[in-house]
Amino acid sequence: MNEKKKLRTAMKGKLEELNLPLYEDLSCQIARNLYSDVSWVEARTIGITLSRAPEVDTFQLIRKAWEQGKRVAVPKCQPKNREMIFRQLTRFAQLETVYSNLYEPVEAETEMVEPEKIDLLIVPGLAFTKTGYRLGFGGGYYDRFLKSYSGRTLSLAFEQQLVPELPIEPHDLPVSKIVTENGVFHCVDQ
Repeated sequence: MNEKKKLRTAMKGKLEELNLPLYEDLSCQIARNLYSDVSWVEARTIGITLSRAPEVDTFQLIRKAWEQGKRVAVPKCQPKNREMIFRQLTRFAQLETVYSNLYEPVEAETEMVEPEKIDLLIVPGLAFTKTGYRLGFGGGYYDRFLKSYSGRTLSLAFEQQLVPELPIEPHDLPVSKIVTENGVFHCVDQ
């Protein structure tokens, strides 16, 4: 567990070195690669987190999804049972700030989206292997959600977030693709 903590700290430090123009440029390149991928093209409902710099910018992806008539579902964490549900977001004004300055949907203004209705789940992380394993942010919410999710999965990453190996635990599940500024890595057939 201590190894994961060290890796998280090191990767956060690396990502914080990205200046704003480079961060924006790389996020834009990743978005272009995503928009041409079959997983995005075919998805009608997309599950996606609301990014915080220095994560790959997802706000532009949400706008594009709306432009293309896709339904956007964002996670709402339930700290008591350490699980999350997804709620449909139709405008950014339906968000509120919760713990750790994260944005989540306002329950009274959004409706729940069942996991089986999500065609594509964009899974966040700090570091990734080319085989699709990821180092998350430490809450385990996505690990628990992925156990019963059967749709397509992918992650967005800057190339510098790709690492040769990560400590893998039995409950860890790989994503099927990783989209970077240089292209799409196919990890697991889905």
